[in-house]
Amino acid sequence: MCRGSAVLKGQLLRSLTSADMFTRMLKLRLLNAVAPTYFFMATAVTFILHFCFFIPTIFPNKDTSLRGSATLHTVVFLFLMFNALGNYIMTIKYPAESANETVVPVCSAHCSDKVDAHYLLNGRHFCKLCKKVILKRDHHCFFTGNCIGNKNMRYFIMFCIYTSCTCLYSLVLGVAFLTVEYSISFENPLTFLTLLPLSTGYFFTGTISGLQLFLVLMLYVWLGIGLVCAGFCCQQVLLVAWGQTWCQMQRGQLVDNRSPWRTNLKDVFGTRWILGLILPVQTAETCSEDTDAHKQD
Repeated sequence: MCRGSAVLKGQLLRSLTSADMFTRMLKLRLLNAVAPTYFFMATAVTFILHFCFFIPTIFPNKDTSLRGSATLHTVVFLFLMFNALGNYIMTIKYPAESANETVVPVCSAHCSDKVDAHYLLNGRHFCKLCKKVILKRDHHCFFTGNCIGNKNMRYFIMFCIYTSCTCLYSLVLGVAFLTVEYSISFENPLTFLTLLPLSTGYFFTGTISGLQLFLVLMLYVWLGIGLVCAGFCCQQVLLVAWGQTWCQMQRGQLVDNRSPWRTNLKDVFGTRWILGLILPVQTAETCSEDTDAHKQD
């Protein structure tokens, strides 16, 4: 009787664990599909606002003395956006998956590692979202829809840098647009902090239009994305300099990396790192998988 109850209890626990695993994986797969869509929509909105509202309003064509400034701001914006999108594409084009392992392992429902991946051997992970073996896996990026590892870490870091710069630059132009178009003064620091709640209230009372409320909302979106990308970029650069990955930090299994930080950065950014700062091109030779596994151990 007791043995039957224990077996029944064990089967129930396994069923609940499997159901919970399925639910969490479903949420992660949904996020993996929604995040890239959100990124492209935010990019398209930023393009439209910049060229249809910000530049024509801040630098009107009637004022010939401002044409040089309008051209300069347009070039700066296109440069930032080009590098952000270019490094985004390079992050996807050069995945961190293992080319030598075509047969992927099957993870049990009682995997002791994270729900989205589990550790194999020699610094390799099996990502359940990518369904591939990843070399020196750092994390899974939902905005790119793939894992970040040894082959695309440099592009991911540059993507974060230029995304942060683009968002903060758009924030500055958005503030200038609201100042010119709607005569909103930002001399008081509290103006920006209270702008969204006040604009929401004015919108429901019919005082301001939906466009103005949307512009105010985009200011906070740009600020949030810009700060998050900047912080995340700093974290990734520090991990690269230490020769560690985020997966190792989470497992608490930090390797004893004796290489100096300059060597670690050179392995990721390459010798032509200055070129990589201004153009989304390959600047580092990809090491062999055996070498990467040896370094990870």
